Amino acid sequence: MPDTEPRGSHQVAALFSGGRLTAIPRKPARRQQLLEHLARTLFEQDRAYTEREVDEALLTVHADYSALRRYLVVAGLLERPGGGSVNRRGR
Repeated sequence: MPDTEPRGSHQVAALFSGGRLTAIPRKPARRQQLLEHLARTLFEQDRAYTEREVDEALLTVHADYSALRRYLVVAGLLERPGGGSVNRRGR
């Protein structure tokens, strides 16, 4: 049977306990896997989100929503045109 789970999904699952992220990984590769998982599971492709909607979605997994939002934008997984308050899921 082919593996239909995204690459690294088992490693990402290990970062959660009770549905909450236990820590934001320091290693860039592991953090990237986490960010891809969050973008895929919390945000719809090409849908516009307000800053508040993004924050509320990220708060469901971790208290430091601002760090997660910043990492998602830097990774190109959330787009924030012109630094405004409307975000879109990229890639």
